[in-house]
Amino acid sequence: MPDTITDTPAEPRLTSLAHGGGCGCKLAPNVLADILSEMPLSLGSKDLLVDAGTSDDAAVYKINDTTALVATTDFFTPIVDDPHTFGRIAATNALSDVFAMGAKPIFSLAIVGMPIGRISPETIRAILAGGQSVAEAAGAPIAGGHSIDAAEPIYGLVAMGLVDPARILMNSNAKPGDVLILGKPLGIGIYSAALKREILEPQHYAEMIASTTRLNTPGTDLAAMDGVHAATDITGFGLIGHGSEMARGAGVTLVIEKAKVPVFDGARKLAEAGVKTGASGRNWDSVRHLVSGQMSDVEQDILCDPQTSGGLLVSCRPDVAEDVLALFARHGHSGATIVGRIEAGGPRVEIV
Repeated sequence: MPDTITDTPAEPRLTSLAHGGGCGCKLAPNVLADILSEMPLSLGSKDLLVDAGTSDDAAVYKINDTTALVATTDFFTPIVDDPHTFGRIAATNALSDVFAMGAKPIFSLAIVGMPIGRISPETIRAILAGGQSVAEAAGAPIAGGHSIDAAEPIYGLVAMGLVDPARILMNSNAKPGDVLILGKPLGIGIYSAALKREILEPQHYAEMIASTTRLNTPGTDLAAMDGVHAATDITGFGLIGHGSEMARGAGVTLVIEKAKVPVFDGARKLAEAGVKTGASGRNWDSVRHLVSGQMSDVEQDILCDPQTSGGLLVSCRPDVAEDVLALFARHGHSGATIVGRIEAGGPRVEIV
């Protein structure tokens, strides 16, 4: 009897199993606002210092006069096909919300949803190992978590941190006269769209991975600096979307100087060739009523491009801006750039 040769089917690409990728699969801001419109944000606890009312990046609960607990969660479907890298990106992105509040991470919990039977245990272990490596590097070891059998691969973290209640970086604290500093270039959503279409160049893939796995560690030190008033991280709603949240929280106008906004060169060229995500259009539709100024279609796509594990947007006094830029550089964020300013009136975003 002849030997029987059975071909083992190739495991599918992680990105092929997801309808979206990274922070691009977030609900659009207007859809989320409609869903939550009739839900109370909190029970009015005097020690709950920050809830979702100002669209901040995390909740904050006061423990005592010098210590508050920062709590957040973030998870998404694959933005890349390499499982270890997917885990690293997802963990970096989740921890970013702790840094954006000015806190120091202390521990985290894993959120795991995997299509059992479609991807191997080895792939799942690699995803978890990637996330664990980042969490430990950030000082927030994974202490547990929860897992389910899901239709799409989903991974992320619940992240916890500590901050001085007097030093919380909140959206609502941006002040007229401040300058705006962006910590990372834009274009991650465009790169991810090109990757899914298998047209992303290797050097641009390398840029994408380097950016999305770079922790926003400057946030912890920024909270200790006098003259730094507010911060948020730019993720799924894009620069204009998250900028509008800061504008609403503080009741101010964000002026964004489009020529100063750092953008990956490769992403700009791809955008000019028509590559973009579906989320960029949804982001624009959600905030267009708050935005004034002139933009080309390409500029609009870039400024609304959903960022996965994007950079911090910092509002600070002009006299400390150089110190803030130097702090970013010390943490390995050499692309940090002044991109605009805060003016009185609003809430709105002005593109100049």
